[in-house]
Amino acid sequence: MTTMNPVAATTSAPTMPATTFRPAPYTGPTREEVLAMRREFLTPALVTYYKDPLMIVQGHMQWLFDERGRRYLDLFAGIVTVSVGHCHPKVLEAVREQNERLQHTTTIYLHPKIAQFGKKLIGTFPKGSGLDTGVCYFTNSGGEANDLAVMMARCRTGVFDVIALRNAYHGMSSFTMGLSALHTWKQPIPHGFGVHHARLPDRYRGPWGYGDADAGVKYAEDVLDLIRSATSGQIAAFIAEPILGVGGAIELPPGYLKAVYQHVRAAGGLCISDEVQTGFGRTGDAFWGFESVGGPGVVPDIVTMAKGIGNGAPLGCCVARAEVAQAMTKRLHFNTYGGNPVSMAQGLATLEVILEEGIQRRAKEIGAYLMEGLRDLQKRHAIVGDVRGRGLMLGVEIVEDQKSKAASGAKCAAVFERCREMGVLVGKGGLNGNVLRIKPPMCITREDCDFACRVLDIALSEQR
Repeated sequence: MTTMNPVAATTSAPTMPATTFRPAPYTGPTREEVLAMRREFLTPALVTYYKDPLMIVQGHMQWLFDERGRRYLDLFAGIVTVSVGHCHPKVLEAVREQNERLQHTTTIYLHPKIAQFGKKLIGTFPKGSGLDTGVCYFTNSGGEANDLAVMMARCRTGVFDVIALRNAYHGMSSFTMGLSALHTWKQPIPHGFGVHHARLPDRYRGPWGYGDADAGVKYAEDVLDLIRSATSGQIAAFIAEPILGVGGAIELPPGYLKAVYQHVRAAGGLCISDEVQTGFGRTGDAFWGFESVGGPGVVPDIVTMAKGIGNGAPLGCCVARAEVAQAMTKRLHFNTYGGNPVSMAQGLATLEVILEEGIQRRAKEIGAYLMEGLRDLQKRHAIVGDVRGRGLMLGVEIVEDQKSKAASGAKCAAVFERCREMGVLVGKGGLNGNVLRIKPPMCITREDCDFACRVLDIALSEQR
């Protein structure tokens, strides 16, 4: 992989890569009118990115357009949701065709799309893993899939206690808020009953760093201690993202999942991999994050997914080993919109594009190229404390300086705003709001990566 040439920081924005796509003229209400209606008629709990909120009215592959027709390179993919590109033509055609035939039934009737999608989705799991003979339960979101996964684990084991990680994010329902462990995302209401949070295995800030080959096993000891000290010794489940998304692109260390899964199963629990952000080839090395991060032989009992599953459709899924899912048959369980024909058509078409166009391989190759550029920036900018992740799920931690590692949310926010001014949209996360989240549609090019790194170079230089 060829390293990107270092770029000299300038005060003018670099030239954006060319495209032949032209957005349609926008004729709707003005940005100011939309902002006023939003303030009057929508919940005040909604937040917007940027000091001056951005209005997006059209998208094409890796590009987004505002109401004036200005183009932006999307490096956040609608919060890691657009997998194969905004308005991918094959996905659009599948949805159009289904919309014209039938927009809604429920699972009380047969429909071919849900069965076809389930079959193809199960086929993405490793052979002999138990998940390759597993079953799908389609939902409307990742949070709902996580809620269902824990319910399934509790029904299967007859135990209530669950272990999650500090700094994790698993959804916004009353229950999944309890699974999450970021104070900024937790309303001051009772939640989290039966949930215990283990130490975050953070090799940048924790006691065992990147140079410690046994870091994963050492961090896993905290899960064992938690089982022994905070539960009866029996638990229902352990849930974790292979690479934390909202928590700041923190990748679980080698050996961690293997050791933790052993501790959990010895306590009678089931292992849940939250692949809402890491699934569908985004980590590059494998189709699922638990394969990329966990390594050979590390297989969960339940996998949850959403976001990239449908390239923007409100769609999620909980995949479980067949005998685990059987526990839910003791009572009725139903989801009106789970398996909706239009959502299934979009999910199936998205998966077909991922497989046919080699999206996973692309995430690995382009992600490695982008990582080289980001690490070059780390060498030249003292405020870049850590660059981490894999594939096209990357994070850049912004600090006051590399020696102190003091988190700098203010500098991160300034870089974030400056990138937008120059036409690049990135995400922001981490407990201290100091991590740039770089997780673009997986159709981006090397040229896009070069442009993004030049923009970041300028933005970072201005924060010295």
